[in-house]
Amino acid sequence: MSRTENELEGVTLLGDKKTVYPTDYAPQVLETFVNKHPENDYLVTLNCPEFTSLCPKTGQPDFAKIIINYIPGERMVESKSLKLYLFSFRNHGDFHEDCINIIMKDLVKLMEPRYLEVVGIFTPRGGIAIYPFANYADEAHQEMKQARLVAQMNHCI
Repeated sequence: MSRTENELEGVTLLGDKKTVYPTDYAPQVLETFVNKHPENDYLVTLNCPEFTSLCPKTGQPDFAKIIINYIPGERMVESKSLKLYLFSFRNHGDFHEDCINIIMKDLVKLMEPRYLEVVGIFTPRGGIAIYPFANYADEAHQEMKQARLVAQMNHCI
């Protein structure tokens, strides 16, 4: 069963051969498409191994692998728009924890998922690696939110 033009309405970046990469933080580039299976709770994992941002104090680059897991509601994030959105952090100066929380909040606002988590696996600088984790859940998935947070804390010990 192929997607109809109506289902692809709003997906403008995919297939565009003249991609413009944003140079500043750009949540407006995020696009969604219709979830054809909203009756199912299923997990989508997005592995983004080339994230970069800047230290807000020194301006030095920070590198990370970002992992986004979510249970979609009615809408899903389009992957090329997500790539461009994450690229927009390249010149953005914020701490690791801030970047992860901003990404989580932007995706929640965009999609209204049932559950969403964002993990940042930042390359060590100064001998310290930072792995921020932020998650969100609708009312029906609050237990999962707490369980995932505890599991993440236990994983880091």
